[in-house]
Amino acid sequence: MPRGILASTSAQLSGSIPDPATWFRDLGLSGQRRQRMSHARIVLWLSLTLRSARSISRARFIKGQSPGLPNPTAMENATGPCGEERPREVQETTVTEGAAKIAFPSANEVFYNPVQEFNRDLTCAVITEFARIQLGAKGIQIKVPGENTQKVVVDLSDQEEEKVELKESENLASGDQHRTAAVGEICEEGLHVLEGLAASGLRSIRFALEVPGLRSVVANDASAPAVDFIRRNVQLNGVAHLVQPSQADARMLMYQHQKVSERFDVIDLDPYGSPARFLDAAVQAVSEGGLLCVTCTDMAVLAGKSRETCYSKYGAMALKSRACHEMALRIVLHSLDLHANCYQRFVVPLLSVSADFYVRVFVRVFTSPAKVKASASKQALVFQCVGCGAFHLQRLGKASGVPSDRVKFSAACGPPVTPECEHCGQQHQLGGPMWAEPIHDLDFVGRVLEAVSTNPGRFYTSERIRGVLSVITEELPDVPLYYTLDQLSSTIHCNTPSLLQFRSALLHADFRVSLSHTCKNAVKTDAPASALWDIMRCWEKEHPVKRERLSETSPAFRILSVEPRLQANFTIREDANPSSRQRRLKRFQANPEANWGPRRRARPGGKAADEAMEERHMVLRNKRKEPPENAAQRAARLKTFPCKRFKEGTCQRGDQCCYSHGPPAPRVSADAVPDCPEASNQNPLGLGLPLS
Repeated sequence: MPRGILASTSAQLSGSIPDPATWFRDLGLSGQRRQRMSHARIVLWLSLTLRSARSISRARFIKGQSPGLPNPTAMENATGPCGEERPREVQETTVTEGAAKIAFPSANEVFYNPVQEFNRDLTCAVITEFARIQLGAKGIQIKVPGENTQKVVVDLSDQEEEKVELKESENLASGDQHRTAAVGEICEEGLHVLEGLAASGLRSIRFALEVPGLRSVVANDASAPAVDFIRRNVQLNGVAHLVQPSQADARMLMYQHQKVSERFDVIDLDPYGSPARFLDAAVQAVSEGGLLCVTCTDMAVLAGKSRETCYSKYGAMALKSRACHEMALRIVLHSLDLHANCYQRFVVPLLSVSADFYVRVFVRVFTSPAKVKASASKQALVFQCVGCGAFHLQRLGKASGVPSDRVKFSAACGPPVTPECEHCGQQHQLGGPMWAEPIHDLDFVGRVLEAVSTNPGRFYTSERIRGVLSVITEELPDVPLYYTLDQLSSTIHCNTPSLLQFRSALLHADFRVSLSHTCKNAVKTDAPASALWDIMRCWEKEHPVKRERLSETSPAFRILSVEPRLQANFTIREDANPSSRQRRLKRFQANPEANWGPRRRARPGGKAADEAMEERHMVLRNKRKEPPENAAQRAARLKTFPCKRFKEGTCQRGDQCCYSHGPPAPRVSADAVPDCPEASNQNPLGLGLPLS
């Protein structure tokens, strides 16, 4: 490469870009030669220069030498990377969560929501158990503060468990001790973690301070103010040796780590709204068997409010139903698996949680072209009746044969329903595709639950984590979706049975039944819809409804007109009340503050931008998009039939009487109100025209 290009490249990397005249002079080109040089050749020279600079910058980033990281002295003096003073008029707030202490602006310039502490606590617990599994296969024992260090948990698979036990016996025979990985220390064989949308860096700092067995944590954000606060918070907590701040587009950063040697062991995505645009890059940047953690806060879309938007983001149609939260989890898992299949990869769910106003999924990503063929048989369409709410699942694919032998895949046959619902005669809505396999790995959930239960002081929300995970361990893994008691009762307009009575009736009929962590009164059962309606028919006989008030075309009339084939027994059984319900475990947290929940998106202007946006909304609120109408158009739109006094023959307007009283009519005076009170009652403002 010529000497001038190297000089320009070094000048770019050092932050001082020369002027064009100096750049051409360094190239050794005369004025005439510069004029003869074509535009295409100049573009070629510039592209080569920028490519060299990008390669060197990328090499520095991979080695951990993040360019532009200010030193601690500059941090204390509030100076930027170039020595320029940072404006200090922005008010800051300091928050302590877990073992981390962070500062973020009081204005809404960097996003932070304290309500999602449960999300962050659960993520730390899951990554800790994942690190225990991954490092346990390498003979490394992790040390968690407050936990018994004698316990060693190994991988989930039986084969790897046997390998670890064999290694343990060999080490003990030779007198070797287990290698350990502690919190806050760099583990050379540990996990390489990426938080793609770090905001203030709280989650990444908590990983460094609370999760053992980490090699490095990349805290990335596209916002310059956010990265500035990440650097300050990293220095504040003393984790600069583990956490590397990065300012880049999360998608481009993950695309740059597609090589097997550069992939991340754990990728955490917690965006504002939908993570759909990050999933394609995430499934390529996670390592083999790595952990992918995804949060979705666009629950209105996933719950069926905007089905077309849900299809454009996740490739599935959401349905409005009582089981919308579990369906949201399954739609997200379907989208993740669909993105992974494009690269001969597939996902294995470890834990899927619906909490507050968001859903959170933890999946492992593997590569196997043979197992990717089975992905179609893991997805299903949902046929849901618009009248009674009964649903049926239709798998997209069919797998036949013994799993250990050669499996044949083919298209599934269907549909599983008739054009009209067999129970109420209404039509069906079509939703999905969605994930139809288990959404949890109960062995892994049990490990996380045991770790949190034996060390409750580790997290502030440990009590809620125990409650949610306990209900998850009691869920039926092979039963998608559920019904609710209020849904079944409101369909036939009868009183609602108690949860124990209904569960006992199902157990007496030899059906399995469980709760769901996404809903309090959920009935997750393998019983068909016909059995559920037979139980409700038997309940209605004991608590009858007024049949004469039911329309003959209503779902309630058609359901109750059929005699039940199954005779329900509502005697309460002891096993009808699950253990988590008996212990009254906490599943829903108390509101930590007033008006808690989803917050506004972080804006560069902070609160000033939010206030300006709110003022704009106030100005445009209740404004009609149509042009204003004149008096004649308004009179034609309003009702024109006479008032009540006209029918009685006492209205003084005579044949001209009507509620609008005609466009030529003058403003109604106070003296005219007693003569035609109905007209004035229709218009409190006394304009002679009623308000629509």
